[in-house]
Amino acid sequence: MDFSSLTPLEGGWSGQTFLAEAAGERSVVRIYPPASREPAAAEIDAAVLRLVRGLVPVPEVLEVRPADPAADQPGLLVTSYLPGVRGDELLPTLEPDGLAAVGITLGRLLADLGGMPMLHAGPFVDPELRVGDFGVDGLPEYVEQRLPELGHLSPGEIDGLREVALAAQALLDTVSRACLVHSDLNPKNLLFDPESLALTGVLDWEFAHAGHPYTDLGNLLRFDRAPAFEAAVLEAYAARRGTTPDPALALARAADLWALVDLSTRRQANPVAARADRLLRTIASSGDPNAPAPPG
Repeated sequence: MDFSSLTPLEGGWSGQTFLAEAAGERSVVRIYPPASREPAAAEIDAAVLRLVRGLVPVPEVLEVRPADPAADQPGLLVTSYLPGVRGDELLPTLEPDGLAAVGITLGRLLADLGGMPMLHAGPFVDPELRVGDFGVDGLPEYVEQRLPELGHLSPGEIDGLREVALAAQALLDTVSRACLVHSDLNPKNLLFDPESLALTGVLDWEFAHAGHPYTDLGNLLRFDRAPAFEAAVLEAYAARRGTTPDPALALARAADLWALVDLSTRRQANPVAARADRLLRTIASSGDPNAPAPPG
């Protein structure tokens, strides 16, 4: 493939996803530098797309090539191009009724993903989607592991984060099963038909893993908290999964703490990580996982 003919796609922070066009046909090319992830990363991502295709609107895998570190050759994943408008562009334009309609769609999507069972939590380690081990026993241990990278937090914030992590883990332990987790399921990675508001694509599965059923719900509602949208997401999710909105939201906030800690360690990488860092510090200071999200 001629990399010089590729056009960077807007919306991501990695700078590794491009639009290709040949003979009037569009496709999407994702490049995996040898040092960015494991050599099989492109194959793992392709396997996840094949797993969910037909259940979730995802692009078709057209070509996949693993990285070759010895030859300094990047991995490559080519998929079909999906139409639609990104959710981060669409949601700000919608009135409450439109936000509620999109929220219902996404609540059902999250519930369906939360119902795709895995034997245990962990990262996908090969193209067969075998599940490995995260190497950490719970959120409190994870916080301790990442503290050297959280030196910008005050002593009070660190103490508060430890307390929040303990309470969050106790809540998360009330749900013992694992499921397929997208792990970056926010409006930037969702495509919609701007007229019908139908979901046309779920993109960027590079962080997919086997994990907690409420992880994706926490990700989606981290910053997007318009009342009509949040209520519709929670009601649709709860109806599909046989729970009620308030416990679902509490579990979602608890599950999202894992990602907030990780993003806080990378707070200078991009605006989303910086905003997540501000949210984590607010949660740590207040002791409230449901603390208001900071402005973008």
